[in-house]
Amino acid sequence: MTYNPGPELADFARSLRSATTTADVELVLVENGTDHARVTAVAHEHGAVLLDAGGNLGYGRAANLGARGAQQPWLVVVNPDIVWHDGSLDVLLAAAARHPEAGAFGPALLNPDGTRYPSARELPSLTQGVGHALLGRIWPTNPWTVAYQRRQEAVTTAERPAGWLSGACLLLRREAFEQVGGFDEGYFMFFEDLDLGERLGRAGWANVHVPAAEVTHVGGTSWRERPASMIRAHHASAARYLCRRYDRWYHWPVRTAVRAGLAVRQAFELRNAR
Repeated sequence: MTYNPGPELADFARSLRSATTTADVELVLVENGTDHARVTAVAHEHGAVLLDAGGNLGYGRAANLGARGAQQPWLVVVNPDIVWHDGSLDVLLAAAARHPEAGAFGPALLNPDGTRYPSARELPSLTQGVGHALLGRIWPTNPWTVAYQRRQEAVTTAERPAGWLSGACLLLRREAFEQVGGFDEGYFMFFEDLDLGERLGRAGWANVHVPAAEVTHVGGTSWRERPASMIRAHHASAARYLCRRYDRWYHWPVRTAVRAGLAVRQAFELRNAR
């Protein structure tokens, strides 16, 4: 999925060539933006299929569009600001062959400085979610954020199950993806990967983190000039996820508190973003 991308898209496409030496890859670019010149050029150079979304559909809906009609047993959903490391897709595919019970596989996401982003997390409890939301920015090592992000002091290459995996780069078993109906298109951006991981788990599929596979995530290139839009989308998705998770009639105090807390947090972040 792309949205008026910059030069990072060409870096992504070039790096994909060395990500696998064993798999036949069909590159599908779904353009959510309005300026198609760069995407068209990259698609032409790298033999990609270019789909014009006709507007900004959001991440999950665009991913579903790109996956529609796929015949291969594997789908890779990936941000255009990812740089594949040599052989990283082959490492993911090898892990997938070892774990037929799993529906999603995620690599280690490296920041541009080489540090690891916590891309494999547990499903948040209510206390973890609230603690992380309120304190994650000002106290990153608070116990709720640590538990939620499942940080580990020692870097390990051991594969392990996770509650959900970052949608920045996901290898998906097509059978599992289609069984749960793909991404929930009610999320415009953010939380669609958390929701997908939770639904895969409920359907009996595991989410497996494969840290031996590494990719670099440049991070947020489409949103750097639109912080207000990003903040609003994030809080709207958080409200959707939490209110759908706590949807019983007796959860109405929780839903009310969640909406109020998120509204206050959004206002605070919008003010600081000016």
